[in-house]
Amino acid sequence: MTNDILTAAYESEKGTPLSSYIADRQSEVLDVCGWHINLSRQAISASTDEALYNLAEDKAIPTAIQAMFAGEHINVSEGRAVMHWALRTPKAKATGAAKAIEASLDDVLDFAEKVRAGKVLPGIETVLHIGIGGSDLGPRLLYDAFSQTDIGAIDVRFASNIDPMDLERALTGLDPSTTLVIGISKSFSTEETKYNLDRARDWLKDSLGEKWSSHLAIVTANPDKANDWLGIKSEQLFGMDDSIGGRYSLWSAGSLSCVIAFGADWFRALLAGAHEMDEHFKSAPLKENLPVRLALIDYWNMTVRGIESEMVLAYANALRLLPSYLQQLILESNGKHVSSDGTPAAARSVVAHWGGEGSIGQHSYHQWLHQGTSKFAAEFVIATRPDAENIGTKSLIAHALAQAEVLANGYSEAEILENEPGLDPVIVKQKVIPGGHPSLIFANKNFDAKAMGSLIAMYEHRTFVSGKLWELNSFDQWGVERGKKQAGEIKEALLSSGACPDPTTRALVNYFA
Repeated sequence: MTNDILTAAYESEKGTPLSSYIADRQSEVLDVCGWHINLSRQAISASTDEALYNLAEDKAIPTAIQAMFAGEHINVSEGRAVMHWALRTPKAKATGAAKAIEASLDDVLDFAEKVRAGKVLPGIETVLHIGIGGSDLGPRLLYDAFSQTDIGAIDVRFASNIDPMDLERALTGLDPSTTLVIGISKSFSTEETKYNLDRARDWLKDSLGEKWSSHLAIVTANPDKANDWLGIKSEQLFGMDDSIGGRYSLWSAGSLSCVIAFGADWFRALLAGAHEMDEHFKSAPLKENLPVRLALIDYWNMTVRGIESEMVLAYANALRLLPSYLQQLILESNGKHVSSDGTPAAARSVVAHWGGEGSIGQHSYHQWLHQGTSKFAAEFVIATRPDAENIGTKSLIAHALAQAEVLANGYSEAEILENEPGLDPVIVKQKVIPGGHPSLIFANKNFDAKAMGSLIAMYEHRTFVSGKLWELNSFDQWGVERGKKQAGEIKEALLSSGACPDPTTRALVNYFA
């Protein structure tokens, strides 16, 4: 019923310019966990807002939030609790299952500090981080974000792709005797990670002989399989609870490489920021609850208004990898056409997510944003530091605000003629920018590890609420599993000239054979 009301509201207001809503939405600003979020540039009336809040109640969002934090098995298809939030719960507040999960970080932080102090493998200069998906994107985002501001004595390199060149690039110039290899695989069966670990192990063995294993650490939820691969029972093996999904594993031992690079205190600050957002998410009423508000806006834009894509424009060099990280978090979680009970999804769900770094994107795809024909929504993430160079920082902020303004307001014929009287009428037409594109602005002028923690946790909770609104299980990924199986069969055909039922695949296998 609520969805019918929302659809009717959209139909009745279709054609109303975005500017008509903005004037009435100037109070739509939230300050949460150090972030200043402006929600004013949305085509949402007061009555539509109320209908969206009713939708949240109809979908039992408050109950779902409490169920997650109570450790209920909300990952229904796999019969698991969803406990990544427990990793960032302060030790004094952790109870029940959360207590053991939080305590799993103790050994990780202790080991990292010993490596940093030279008490484990003296002389380590580089960590080679091997993982893929959530075991790569999260730690890679963190390292890239803070490697210029929280500089340590130990560098981190990453290898994720099964393309041999990826590992070869990562190993270039490295000395095995001053390198610690860290392999991250929850199942310890991920093909890309195992392949790169096999090659890295050979690289260590060729140079270090019997000492090779001391230069390798493993993070996994399958320690028996990891020890079998190692051929020894390693003391540098760190666990990951089954209830921690791969795309949520940056809060776990999966970020060991970053903890070694930046230190335990840095990691605790990251966790503290995320926990602060957890507390907000648990306790704030719907109308003040940032992840809920954002998920409702997403539902309105994607499901009701029919936008075709949503982009994250990171006006912060530190966050240039955020769009890639969010692609996995959002699309792997909610890129589904079947609801939790196996029936077809009742509504159009998540759309394509992409983005890039500002102001670089202004010199490529922003032309399409301003004058193309697609329907999209944008969000600008502006994160600065008080010690950053002033002129460049102010220019960065100005560009972000200008782009958001033009996306919303456009540039009309009347404005063009006023600014450029006598201009060729054809050129006037070509200069028109339609505008009308909704956007959100996330701003933080004191960006640090704590701010990063709260930002990522916000996106996690927003994704969870969106999944509940669409009646999806946001914590499985069956589409990914099918592709892995198919790749294995095709690989066998490539290696042994085996048969492939699909004629197009068979022709290409023959080409590469």
